[in-house]
Amino acid sequence: MSSDQKNPSVDRRSAIKIAATAAACSLAFPDWDLAAQETAKPFGDEFPNLESLTTGEWWTRPANNRNTQVKRGGASPAPSMNVPRDEVVVFAIYLHHAGVLKISAQLYPLKPGESREVRLEFERDGEWQLAASTQVLYPGWDAHFRIENWDAMRDVPYRIRHGENAMFEGRIRRDPIDKNEIVVGNLSCNSSKTIGERTEIVRNILIQDPDLLFFSGDQTYRHTEHTAGWIEFGLQFREILRDRPVVCIPDDHDVGHGNLWGESGKKSVTQGDADGGYRYPVAYVNQVQRQQAWHLPDPVDPSPVDRDIAVYFTRLRLGEIDFALLEDRKFKTGPDGKIPKMGPRPDHINDAAYDPKSVDLPGLQLLGDRQERFLREWSEDWTGAAMKAVLSQTAFCGAVHMHGKEDGRLLADLDCNGWPQTPRKRALSLIRQAWAVHLCGDQHLAVVVKHGIDTYGDGPYGFTSPALVNTIYGRWWHPLDEKPGPNPVPNSPLPWTGDFLDGLGNQISMLAYANPEDINDEKKRADGYGIARFNKEKRTITFECWPRFSDVKKGDSEQFPGWPITIAMDANDGRQVVGWLPELLFEGIVNPVVQVIEQSTGEILYTVRVQGARFQPRVYSQALHTIKVGRDKPDGISIKGLQPKEKDQAGERRVQL
Repeated sequence: MSSDQKNPSVDRRSAIKIAATAAACSLAFPDWDLAAQETAKPFGDEFPNLESLTTGEWWTRPANNRNTQVKRGGASPAPSMNVPRDEVVVFAIYLHHAGVLKISAQLYPLKPGESREVRLEFERDGEWQLAASTQVLYPGWDAHFRIENWDAMRDVPYRIRHGENAMFEGRIRRDPIDKNEIVVGNLSCNSSKTIGERTEIVRNILIQDPDLLFFSGDQTYRHTEHTAGWIEFGLQFREILRDRPVVCIPDDHDVGHGNLWGESGKKSVTQGDADGGYRYPVAYVNQVQRQQAWHLPDPVDPSPVDRDIAVYFTRLRLGEIDFALLEDRKFKTGPDGKIPKMGPRPDHINDAAYDPKSVDLPGLQLLGDRQERFLREWSEDWTGAAMKAVLSQTAFCGAVHMHGKEDGRLLADLDCNGWPQTPRKRALSLIRQAWAVHLCGDQHLAVVVKHGIDTYGDGPYGFTSPALVNTIYGRWWHPLDEKPGPNPVPNSPLPWTGDFLDGLGNQISMLAYANPEDINDEKKRADGYGIARFNKEKRTITFECWPRFSDVKKGDSEQFPGWPITIAMDANDGRQVVGWLPELLFEGIVNPVVQVIEQSTGEILYTVRVQGARFQPRVYSQALHTIKVGRDKPDGISIKGLQPKEKDQAGERRVQL
């Protein structure tokens, strides 16, 4: 509810408009009910223990009144939920995009008689001023604020308050559009088996000071206790969350699955959930998404999937980098009952005689039609953008050989985005059209690959981050013949780089991997995090990979062998150049958007923002081509019938907008 009319302390000069939080919540997440009774079994009798640590008379349970030490091999208790009442505000995460600031706050569970109101305050001219108040939601104990007409060009201190003394303070950072290098932290897979602080990771990230943190999934593995696990995550990382933008998207373990094939929201009914769909109630799935992803920019296509499960795929522009945020699992087909079983599980293939084409059947989905349409539109719209990147949960290939243990060789894992292969190719082709890189996590193995779509190296680069804490499920890259592939990385310290087929027949070029040396030694598990540096002037992206116990002050020698890796933005389109169109000389515009289309097929080859006043388009066939040019989209002028030639014979063409 807007408070700028009720409270004179709101800074009217800032032109902040408070949106109706409850209305926004109900539209984006249809299961929200601000007046819901705080029942002991909010998910019904079928799931009496779901969220048991934070519902009902949670404070009477022994687990919430003591801090238990973890014994080797034993269970890993969640943090106590019964904290001093001046500590009930745990943490907050925020993003601002296109003039809208969204903040999600997480509280410890509240007791009867305690206020359910949460307040947001900003510091203006040395004084704290109330901006908005809202009600905490149950189950989940989360609260959300939406501020419109946000001025993204200045830093603003904020604090979330409950009662008289409980608060969490931070800083809303301005949009770093004036910075040449935009730094993104790439993090995933935060094992709940290892409790306690993430001291070294937090220390390093505070030094590296990313402009954006990207948590790509598995923020917690407490499958039936998401709120307790989410609070645990917040306690571990709140010192780096409080004062910078954060993208957070839930993955399979966050919603209580070992693996997830969402299949547009259907209910999963088989053990292992490989039939597709969600195991737990819709209200629980939406709660998890709400807690982790409500603060993202509004969904570009907000219609829920089946059974009213909400969606959150969207875009974010920060520092002139345009990020597409995808939901890998939401629309993906489950394999059980759709393809032949060729291993111990419907999603694991160990039959060496199998043909990868036998599992690439018509009608199977990966991103789904809605997200493919979004990617197509996103790739053509360069408003406020100099470079582009795609953020999602998992890799578009199976860049893993050993699963779970060093001798656990698996031919193919259908949980990765290497399957189904045909929609995988469509997704990578759309990413390539924008010369975008792909950042993800999930695989518990850090790799950098160059994807092949039709041939080796013709697709974009992908960087999979290591597990933050790798005690759940180790993975290794280990070719059977223990030899490098063709075209290995020159002078690499790693023995097995080069061109390979993954177990699904996808062509990948391995640039770097970080295998665990000893999965039983926490200093040798190959856990850590990634950093991606986007250099707007050079149009390059540098991938860094830091072990959990590294010291960034000591420099690149502390990174995993094979990193850092720097790639050119235009190398995300690796198709063989067979000709050049006339060099374009722009008049009346600098850094325009150029789209190149092959006329005979209508295929959009790429749409990019160019640098400066000159650009010579490259093409991949001798067919006639069309060029479209505009300021932010290719909607200004169109030049048809251009014949490719040798680069020095293609001539020039003046373009005036």
